[in-house]
Amino acid sequence: MPLLEPKPGALRPHGVAGPAPDRVPDHRAAGTPDPLRAELTALLGAEKVLWKVSDLVRYASDASPYRFVPQVVVVAEDVDDVSAVLSYAHGREREVVFRAAGTSLNGQALGEDVLVDVRRHWTGIEVLEEGRRARIRPGTTVARANAALARYGRILGPDPASAIACTVGGVVANNASGMTAGTTRNSYRTLASLTFVLPGGTVVDTADPRADEELARAEPALCRGLMEIKREIEGDPELVARIRAKYEIKNTTGYRLDAYLDGATPVEILRGLMVGSEGTLGFISEVVFDTVPLERELTSALLFFPSLPAAAAAVPRFNAAGALAVEVMDGHTLRASVSVDGVPADWAALPKDTTALLVEFRAPDEAGRAEYERRAAEVLAGLDLVAPVASITNAFTRDAGTVHGYWRARKAFVTAVGGARAPGTTLITEDFAVPPSRLAEACEALLALQAEHGFDAAVAGHAAHGNLHFLLAFDAAKPADVERYGAFMEAFCRLVVERFDGSLKAEHSTGRNMAPFLELEWGARATELMWRTKRIVDPDGLLAPRILLDRDPAAHLRGLKTIPRVEAVADPCIECGFCEPTCPSGDLTTTPRQRIVLRREMMRQQPGSRVLDGLLDAYGHDAVDTCAGDSTCKLACPVGIDTGALMRGFRHRRHGAREERVAALAARRFKAVEGAARLAVAAADRLAEHAGERVPEALTRAARKAVRPDLVPQWLPRLPGAAAGKPPRTERLSAAAVYYPACVNRIFGGPGGRPGPSLPEAVVAVSERAGKPVWIPGDVAGTCCATIWHSKGYEAGNRLMANRIVEAAWGWTAGGRLPLVVDASSCTLGIAREMVPFLTDESRALHAELTVLDSVVWAADELLPHLEIRRTVGSAVLHPTCSMEHLGGTARLLAVAEACATEVVVPDDAGCCAFAGDRGMLHPELTASATEREAAEVTSRAFDAHLSANRMCEVGMDRATGRSYHSALLELERATRP
Repeated sequence: MPLLEPKPGALRPHGVAGPAPDRVPDHRAAGTPDPLRAELTALLGAEKVLWKVSDLVRYASDASPYRFVPQVVVVAEDVDDVSAVLSYAHGREREVVFRAAGTSLNGQALGEDVLVDVRRHWTGIEVLEEGRRARIRPGTTVARANAALARYGRILGPDPASAIACTVGGVVANNASGMTAGTTRNSYRTLASLTFVLPGGTVVDTADPRADEELARAEPALCRGLMEIKREIEGDPELVARIRAKYEIKNTTGYRLDAYLDGATPVEILRGLMVGSEGTLGFISEVVFDTVPLERELTSALLFFPSLPAAAAAVPRFNAAGALAVEVMDGHTLRASVSVDGVPADWAALPKDTTALLVEFRAPDEAGRAEYERRAAEVLAGLDLVAPVASITNAFTRDAGTVHGYWRARKAFVTAVGGARAPGTTLITEDFAVPPSRLAEACEALLALQAEHGFDAAVAGHAAHGNLHFLLAFDAAKPADVERYGAFMEAFCRLVVERFDGSLKAEHSTGRNMAPFLELEWGARATELMWRTKRIVDPDGLLAPRILLDRDPAAHLRGLKTIPRVEAVADPCIECGFCEPTCPSGDLTTTPRQRIVLRREMMRQQPGSRVLDGLLDAYGHDAVDTCAGDSTCKLACPVGIDTGALMRGFRHRRHGAREERVAALAARRFKAVEGAARLAVAAADRLAEHAGERVPEALTRAARKAVRPDLVPQWLPRLPGAAAGKPPRTERLSAAAVYYPACVNRIFGGPGGRPGPSLPEAVVAVSERAGKPVWIPGDVAGTCCATIWHSKGYEAGNRLMANRIVEAAWGWTAGGRLPLVVDASSCTLGIAREMVPFLTDESRALHAELTVLDSVVWAADELLPHLEIRRTVGSAVLHPTCSMEHLGGTARLLAVAEACATEVVVPDDAGCCAFAGDRGMLHPELTASATEREAAEVTSRAFDAHLSANRMCEVGMDRATGRSYHSALLELERATRP
């Protein structure tokens, strides 16, 4: 591609909304001040101290409506780092907040002084006792832990909707529960043991038989203080009764005072107190959970009622029938959910008051499920349901795809409704609990209160447990809106406590929004015991001040973040963080959420501000250049926000007119470019063969310095050699499909040293064996899926090549009568979907008639049923590509692999390799970071084959693992070879 400098200043935002009242002031432009920066760098090392203003801003937001900019961010690698930071903070009278996933909804992951990242280096799970227990590090997501446990038929008890992103440490620190956990399967009830670091640096492993003895020696005052409070509580029968009653329903407001009743020793009391303590009492470095059975036999229904109170009134009947989950979604939620992939579009026209219940029964065996279905039918017979339930008798389903769609809509509640909020408004997410028998009454009261204060809120929640969530939006930049919100919160809290004796926080933990109302719920006596607990464990107030305990009655109105408008593709983002675990650059530079957070801060600034300049200086590399452009963030986001598309747009904006012209010329003359690239690869390969890999590496490294690293690819060891100049011979007359070898497979050859055919030869051979011969057109050279231009933001070249390939494919396929089979998943995605917006009206009409299939899908659906498997390997590890995930073809890739190997393993940490065409040659550090965890899984054992579905992804995994990856179709050819 053209080797030109990007247009200067292209990323500077236009139509800046600022200066906003909560903008980062100019005196913060230099980032972390000295001596704080210098002292922490000397203590921990420069690589663990993030100090640039862009670093501080990207850690200033979480999933909550709050925003606090830290003074410094420390990326702690181990317990020694945590202890060192705590010791330093003691000596300098500083404050410390721990942050893992940042999915907390009440600002628990935000700090104003020293913020410690405990996600990046804190992942890992050890399955114990055949899955009955699991030892888990705090940065491990719930979904990742459950993936490991599922092999043993077990899962964790807590099941929050944010499981794909939230970490186990955060789940325990907030006593999260979720859809099915209730009060019996939450963190407090299923935790076997904890290891934590106290503010004074003492490390406690509650499973150690000597833990109390060692704690008494290290922290005698703490032990005495805890036992004194225990004696006081047990000596007050009225208080004991009150504490027990408060936890009969879901409750995460304040510290778990029942820890003093359930624990007999200081260590046992601390184990209970740490759950739901929100990082205010210590750092949880490891947890051991008692797991629960994964009951695989399920039946589910999505039932529609005329109103929220009517739906709530049906909840006790399903509870009595044994439903594990009864989830409620009001009309606002249902209508907003049409933005979620797979949700029926006609939900948008549902009447305003329509409410749905998602009901699910789970059983260990078929007999148990049948019994649940019988009970469910009895309940259904007495309900007054409304459309779109066509038949009550068929309301419950066992179909996994349908059930997955139900849950996808339910779990997208916050993001779907948040994405539909008015532009520029801040989203508040609250949850509370009342006795389930009073849920209908509470629903009516909540709706009336919202209307009284001018909020059209959305309501959903865990109805089976009397636990409701509601969302409302207001403009935090308008004092009148903030005042209206404050008045609503006062009235809401009094309603829940005084009318229902409910929990102000059912599962999201106290947080900044409810800290001022703690005494309202618990009363003066119990609240003072919580303050005493904090002083005993953290006498210097070192950890997370103002997050759980705060005497300021207006504390919940402090730090509310404005949401300035940004580019349309990203504007619906509510900063929930669901996208972050999928992001290849998350451990290297920035995540999708952080890219948007940084952009919003740019919009808060006024033109010419030093903070804006600092953000722009870092954004080009940290956000734009190191984005893999794989758009897996879109798959993880419930409303499909594509931050990769935003970054591609920024790449386009950085191009000058001259650069666009050169890129378009490359597209116009791509046949010559393709041939030159193949010759260059062959030359470099010969040079490496005779002079060693270091010579081409050194030459490209020098060129990168002379031009620009993001424009000149670096020659890397293990790059494949050149492909053959001509494709294998095929016949058009009897072809069942047109086979399109992607340009990457026309330039690069297969894995070096592996005997057998090339990928095009293999595809031709297995298709012939299956009686489905394919034809390779003679004029494929010079055509491309346009992804080269698309991923780099070269719009003119993208349009030119996209229209060229569609016109060519129309002719090759006889007007769409034959399928077009593409042998690289990224190219399949490019031709099938990504190029469509860049087509002319005429080309778009032609494209609509084409059937574009990935070669793996072709093999799984059309070839496998007609092939004889003659030989298999013992084991194969599979790397599903991100483009295959977009195409929904991963199951077919697995099917092909399973035909070729006795055992097929998909690593739990499999994700985008970030090689992304040539991105891995432009930024090798990106691929190294993205593949680190997957590579560790792969190299932990031996495999007979390493399979994937895209040549450059295979190269990326070669580099990451030191193993040789190849196409699953090459393995299929070998398995079926006569």
